[in-house]
Amino acid sequence: MDWIGESTEYLKSIKIRQILSQAISFGLIVTSALMIWKALMCWTGSESPVVVVLTGSMEPGFARGDILFLHMNKDPIRAGEIVVYNVEGRDIPIVHRVIKVHEARDTGEDYILTKGDNNHYDDIGLYAKDQLWLQRHHIMGKVIGFLPYVGYGTIIMTDLPIIKYILIGALVLLILTSKD
Repeated sequence: MDWIGESTEYLKSIKIRQILSQAISFGLIVTSALMIWKALMCWTGSESPVVVVLTGSMEPGFARGDILFLHMNKDPIRAGEIVVYNVEGRDIPIVHRVIKVHEARDTGEDYILTKGDNNHYDDIGLYAKDQLWLQRHHIMGKVIGFLPYVGYGTIIMTDLPIIKYILIGALVLLILTSKD
């Protein structure tokens, strides 16, 4: 309880210079994180170089909460590879295995069919209306590595938004009450 009283007194005595210093420090942290993310995007060639598995559709290979690292290059996509794709009308990318690749003879474009390892049927039902195949522009990247269960914090904060707001509030309070 004494800590709350000390924090309140400290907040009352904060000078403009300290507030500016803390705001600049916070801005530098956010800017650094954005620069790292953009660098990862350039290095991997993927619009989202890191994703979290949200469902059990790829078990036993990938479990809910695993963090996946993606890479996208000009190499052809082959059956058996695990890709992350996004289709029109869905906000959340999907992680599934390529089960069939069809190359159109006239255009040379690849048409890709996917399926979750733990699913009974292919993904045609997940694609946009009247879409039977994925094309290369739907693919965000190929999975090149993963960290098991490390992304569970993201899932918890998505499922229970109150946790996210409590964390943000605690961080703001920590920044405001730090004496450095």
